[in-house]
Amino acid sequence: MKMSMVKALNSGLRNAMENDPRVLVMGEDVGRLGGVFRVTEGLQKDFGDGRVMDTPLAESGIVGTAVGMTFRGLRPVIEIQFDGFVYPAYDQIVSQVARLHFRSAGKVRMPVVIRIPFGGGIGAVEHHSDSPEAQFAMTAGLKVVSCSNPHDAYWMIQQAIASDDPVVFMEPKRRYWEAGEVDTEVATSTLWSSQIVRPGSDATVIAYGPMVKTCLDSAAAAASEGIELEVIDLRALSPLDLGPVVESVRRTGRAIVVHEAARTLGLGAEIAARVTEECFYSLEAPVQRVTGYDLPYPPSRAEGEFLPSLDRILDAVDRVRAY
Repeated sequence: MKMSMVKALNSGLRNAMENDPRVLVMGEDVGRLGGVFRVTEGLQKDFGDGRVMDTPLAESGIVGTAVGMTFRGLRPVIEIQFDGFVYPAYDQIVSQVARLHFRSAGKVRMPVVIRIPFGGGIGAVEHHSDSPEAQFAMTAGLKVVSCSNPHDAYWMIQQAIASDDPVVFMEPKRRYWEAGEVDTEVATSTLWSSQIVRPGSDATVIAYGPMVKTCLDSAAAAASEGIELEVIDLRALSPLDLGPVVESVRRTGRAIVVHEAARTLGLGAEIAARVTEECFYSLEAPVQRVTGYDLPYPPSRAEGEFLPSLDRILDAVDRVRAY
């Protein structure tokens, strides 16, 4: 069936709650309001305020409470209202959620899902358009994933909730209202695997979350000029599944990594390094990065200049093909 990403996430959460009474949802305005983006709409009405809980405006307290809940056998799903609001909870996430399994020598599991709407493109004010994924992906003990379309959103949220490891679930907020086909019977793949979403032969374009659609649009534009780009959706940011990426780059000889986050020490740097290590003798050109800039997210009227665009991606394609 066809549905928006918001509806797909809502349906996935509903399925997880119906199938496992230990699953609960908590966060600011997730109950009566249904969340700022309405991802949790209707869940409190159907499951009660004991399983869908409105919390105080206290991100550190929300995550700390979720940690305690896991000790009682529960599986909390937390909503951080906006990406820029996660920083008050950063201590709890990296000091407790990420470490307790290791610290307890495997005796304690942390089946916590931390949902974070992330990225720009919606004309929001400060603290509402950040891309903090690298800060969590480099933290040992955390799993980090990002969906890019409604089908993956529907299945990945359920797979994340079923995981016994803590998962930071990054949701591209500017793609929330875009509709797509969702197969509610069969999942495309596991939670931790990357996917080729458009085959090609001339260069490999690697992206995740909100940038996947932009890269697909770029590939369509390039195809009109006879250039076939292969687009790979990483899906899992930690652990990275670079098998399909390496195989693709060995065929195309060229690689471009695209993300909204800042360039310096972003995920693109790690991916470029790993691809260079694995594909050194296959590369026809240096790996290119198309990213946000190394500055705070700008006011909404300037975000079009900040975010990677179709033109910037095609410029990178020209650069790798010039060698």
